[in-house]
Amino acid sequence: MSEHEHDESTRPAVSRPRTAPEEPSPTGLRRELPAEVPAAEPAPAATPSGEDAVREPAGPEETGRQRLVKGLWPPRITRAQLIVALLLFGLGFGLAVQVASNSDGDSALRGARQEDLVRILDELDDRTERLEDEKQGLEKQRDELENSSDQAEEARKQTIEKERQLGVLAGTVAAQGPGITMTIEDPKGTVEADMLLDAVQELRAAGAEAIQVNGVRVVASTYLTDSGSGIAVDGNKITAPYRFKVIGKPQDLEPALNIPGGVVQTLEKEQATVTVERSSKIVVDALRAVKRPDYARSSSQ
Repeated sequence: MSEHEHDESTRPAVSRPRTAPEEPSPTGLRRELPAEVPAAEPAPAATPSGEDAVREPAGPEETGRQRLVKGLWPPRITRAQLIVALLLFGLGFGLAVQVASNSDGDSALRGARQEDLVRILDELDDRTERLEDEKQGLEKQRDELENSSDQAEEARKQTIEKERQLGVLAGTVAAQGPGITMTIEDPKGTVEADMLLDAVQELRAAGAEAIQVNGVRVVASTYLTDSGSGIAVDGNKITAPYRFKVIGKPQDLEPALNIPGGVVQTLEKEQATVTVERSSKIVVDALRAVKRPDYARSSSQ
């Protein structure tokens, strides 16, 4: 045995793939096909670009989102919608302001003490009672005018009575009635005009109908200023002790001055001494000259 033959016999056998039977080609040529043809892999989808990417329809979810965006933007607002939106905004703003105001008022009352709440209720009741009395008085005058046999005479009487009432308020006539007397001693000279003005305002709110301070009649146009070592009322200088003579319901006037944090406590913090006395008869006899208005004229014909 030759060396070549020995090598051939010892070489491992190599398996050869089976070949499929040859099929004639259309051209008459013969071609061999492998026994096992691998399955064709799908070609990767080409990524669209340019106009093709825009034209290619998207999935259902993306299409719905695109439609929603196109429907909302750019916004198409008509004039009627704009007017309705402005009206709703104004209404909402007004409601917000009202709610905030009510909340502030509720908070203030919620923090008030029991005696302060009682005083506020009493003042509201007194105010309601005064308004009801005024209403009844006006209704009585109307009935007297309608039922009087001599309406001209009745009208004249009512006019005179109304003139007297207005004279009391204007300070042109003297007045008397129940009320209080308040005396303020100021040994330290610490009482200022704004403190007396607070007292006047508090008395008016409590129903005072006539007020006199150290011989000066207090009316609607009265003003108070600091003047050296004293205080000026309508330009008339007054000095301590300051004496208030007030006509009104004593049961309303005195508590109004003595409320916690009110006039009396404020003056006492300034080391002033305040004395309030009730009386069944207070005489207010300081008068004011009638001043003719410069521009206002009666509108009655």
